[in-house]
Amino acid sequence: MSLAKIAAPALVLAAVLLIPAASAIAQDYTPQNADEAARIASAAATKGALSDTRALGAGLVIIGAGVGIGWLTRSAVESMARQPELAGNVQRAMIISAALIEGVTFFALIIIGFILTTY
Repeated sequence: MSLAKIAAPALVLAAVLLIPAASAIAQDYTPQNADEAARIASAAATKGALSDTRALGAGLVIIGAGVGIGWLTRSAVESMARQPELAGNVQRAMIISAALIEGVTFFALIIIGFILTTY
């Protein structure tokens, strides 16, 4: 699959998701008291270079895991079709590999979600 076939729908999807978010973020809000005003001011302060890219990183992790498990499954099904007598061994290896990919994915999401919140 070429990069152009992936990039065009990805850009359209990003535009569809980001345009409504921009209008929601741009709405005015008047704080009701001083505590709320301080909370809004601290939330609006710059958190660092990594804080804005957490959602992008989480999305890339999920996409990468989905693509990896998809390729793994495709290869396993092709192997089973070529040698049906080894289907049990191939399926077992595929399930273990998919579980390891999911484990790494969850670990990456935990790092992105919890550890990078302090930066």
